Amino acid sequence: MSPRVFSRIKSTIAFSAWRRPRLILAVAAGVVAVGFVLALELVARHLGLPGPITTQAREVIFPPKSGGLLYASMALMLVVLTWRQRLVAIAAAIGIDLVFVAVRWAADIKVTEGHPFGNGALWVTIGCAVYAVTRRTGRERALLLKGAGLGLLLMTGRKTGDTWLLITSKTRPMVLDQYVATADHALGNPSWLVGRMVTATGAIGFNFLDFVYGQLPVAAVLVALYQLRNVAVERRFPTHHLVRTFLAIGLLGPAFYMIFPVVGPIFAYGDGTEHWTAVSLWTDSHPSVQWAAADLWPHTPTTISTPHHMPFDGVTPRNCMPSLHTAWATAIFIHSRKGPRLLRYAGTFWLVATLTATLGFGYHYGADLIAGVVFTLTIEGALRAHDRGWDRSGIRLVAHGATVFTALLVSYRYLPLEMAEHPWLSGPLLVLAMTSVIYAYARTTTPWEPKPAPTHHPEPHPEPELI
Repeated sequence: MSPRVFSRIKSTIAFSAWRRPRLILAVAAGVVAVGFVLALELVARHLGLPGPITTQAREVIFPPKSGGLLYASMALMLVVLTWRQRLVAIAAAIGIDLVFVAVRWAADIKVTEGHPFGNGALWVTIGCAVYAVTRRTGRERALLLKGAGLGLLLMTGRKTGDTWLLITSKTRPMVLDQYVATADHALGNPSWLVGRMVTATGAIGFNFLDFVYGQLPVAAVLVALYQLRNVAVERRFPTHHLVRTFLAIGLLGPAFYMIFPVVGPIFAYGDGTEHWTAVSLWTDSHPSVQWAAADLWPHTPTTISTPHHMPFDGVTPRNCMPSLHTAWATAIFIHSRKGPRLLRYAGTFWLVATLTATLGFGYHYGADLIAGVVFTLTIEGALRAHDRGWDRSGIRLVAHGATVFTALLVSYRYLPLEMAEHPWLSGPLLVLAMTSVIYAYARTTTPWEPKPAPTHHPEPHPEPELI
C-alpha cells in the first residue's frame, strides 16, 4: 500500500470518528424533539385541547394563525436554494395562496380567525422536504432536508408553545403573582410605571408596540437570514446561528411556567386585556377582572403585605416566569451584534421595544425580565460551549448562569417580603446578579470569536538611486 493511499484511509477514519459523536447527538436530539412533540400532543388530547401536530396539520387547509410566520419559516428554507429556485418557490407559494383565496371567495367562506394567506408557504416547505427525499441524494438531500426541517421546526415550535400555554392554564389553577408583585417593589414596580406611559400614548403607541411585540419571530428570521446568507454557496450551515438559540429557548422556557406559574400584573391586578380594547386594532380580550386580587394596574401600585397563592381562571396562560419575549429579544440583540450597522440598530430597537411592550402591556413584572435575560445568556453560553467541546470556561459560564437563574426564582418565591422591605439593598442585588451573568458571558465568549485573517501588506521597495 502506498503512503498516499494509507494517509487517505487514515484521514477518512479520523473524519468518520469525529463525525460519529455529532451524528449520534443529532439523531438523539431529533428523537427527543419528536418524542416531546408527541407527548405534548397526547397531553393536550387528554385535556380536550388540540395539540401541536393537530393545529399544524389544520393549517394545510384552514386559515393559519400567523401567515407571516409561515412565510418567514419558508424563507429559512430558501437559504439552501439557488436564486432561480427561490423565485420559483416564492411564486408557487403566492400562487397557492391565491387559489385558496379564490376558492374561499367562491364558496363564500369568511376568514374570521387567523390570516387568509400562509397556506402556500406551508405547502412549498412540505413539498421541498418531499422533493429532497424522492429526488435528491447524498449531501444535496441532507442540505435540502435540513433547510426544510429548519422551517418546519420554527412553525412547529410556535404550535408547541401555544400548546404549552394551554396546558399551563388547565393544569395550574393557582398562580404566584402576589409573590412576584411583592418582590417587584425592590425594582420600583416598573410594570406600573411603563404601563402608565404606554396608556398615555393612546392608540398609536399601543398598536405600534403591539405590532413589534407580535412580530418577534419574523425579526428573528431576518437576523437568521443574514447569518445563513452563504449557505447556498458553501453548501453547509454555520455551526451556530440564532435559530438554534430561538428554538432552545422555546423548548426549555415553558417548563418553568409549570414550576413558577404567573399570569402577569394586567390580569392579577387589573381588568385583563379589556384594558386595551378602546385603543387596540386587533387584540382579542376576555374578561378576567373577577379573578384579580384587585383592580389596581397601572395606576395604583400594590401595597407590601404577605403574599399568598391565588386561584385564577382556566384560560389565561401562566407564561411570565421567565419572560420568553425578553429572552428571545435578547437573543436577537446578541446575534445582531456581528451584522452590519443597520442590523445592529434593528436588534437594539427590537430589544428596547420588546422590553417596553412586555412591561407596558402589563404582561410581565420587572423580575420576569431579569430572569429572562439570565435565562437567554445561559442557554446561548451552553450552545456555544457545546460547539467548543465543553472546556473549563464554558462549564464555568453555564454553571454561573444556572446558579443565578435558580437563585432568582428561589428569592422571588421565598424572600419577596424581605426584598420589598429593603428595596435599596435587594434591588441593586438583583441588577448586580444579572450584570454578573452579562459580564461573565462577554468575558468568556469574546476569546471564542474567530480571529480575522491577518492582512499582509507588501513591503515597499526602495526606488533605485539615480547616478
